[in-house]
Amino acid sequence: MINKAVLPVAGFGTRCLPASKAIPKEMITIVDRPVIQYVVQEAIEAGIRDIVLVTHGTKTAIENHFDKHFELETSLEAKGKHELLEELRSIVPADVNIISIRQPEPLGLGHAVLCARPIVGDDEPFAVLLPDVLVDDAGLASNDLAGMIEAYERTQRTQLMVEEVPHAMVHKYGIVAPEGQPPAPGASCPLTGLVEKPPIDEAPSDLAVIGRYVLPGRIFALLADTPPGAGNEIQLTDALERLRQAEGVDAWRMRGKTYDCGHQLGYLEAILAYGRRHRRYGQGFRELLTRYAGEA
Repeated sequence: MINKAVLPVAGFGTRCLPASKAIPKEMITIVDRPVIQYVVQEAIEAGIRDIVLVTHGTKTAIENHFDKHFELETSLEAKGKHELLEELRSIVPADVNIISIRQPEPLGLGHAVLCARPIVGDDEPFAVLLPDVLVDDAGLASNDLAGMIEAYERTQRTQLMVEEVPHAMVHKYGIVAPEGQPPAPGASCPLTGLVEKPPIDEAPSDLAVIGRYVLPGRIFALLADTPPGAGNEIQLTDALERLRQAEGVDAWRMRGKTYDCGHQLGYLEAILAYGRRHRRYGQGFRELLTRYAGEA
């Protein structure tokens, strides 16, 4: 069983400026909770029990969010605000561990994942979740990450979550080359290659990697031996391509929907999606949408 997930949260969040100048981008809220809480909840629902935050000294707000706040809880209890108190206590279930390790300098996603090596180890598979991306699995019996983990445990092959993007947008993503026909949603297939941000007329498919990975511990040795690539950073994609050539890598085609919260319009769309069905504010939010739509 895969028990560990690595969340790289050390980045400066330049795409979210100026909102992320003093607040970690992962702490920007969708309705009533920060983006990072949704991502951690996704991992927990997939069976993960050890959440490894690869963080930076300026991101202590993230660690504080998942820590116990004794004074606040005592105050809520004294005021009889038991529902809110329970909501705070349920942010991290009792059987879940939040573990932090620092990325000393911004050397790329591959380097951020490599920083988790002392905690995860070389012999244990693990998941990687990029907190910029929300994966909305509303209405599904189990989430896509759980499906990826099941596929890994069945095949013992690395799984990359992919979704179809408009062909005109492929130059903005890492694009996979499926072996044969692309997989159906909720299934995976072997890959013949990975291409980072290809020209539109050279893209091998319209399936983009969207920030969820299930990897073997062997990836750490490859990352440690991966020279700086694009942007003079250690790229996870480069190590994945070496892993693919050595033992194969699969693409898991997601069933849910993604929201890129590192981009302002993706963030606003996430607020629309999650706000409309919020158990406490959904009805009022839908009424606001109707009112403002009438004024457009």
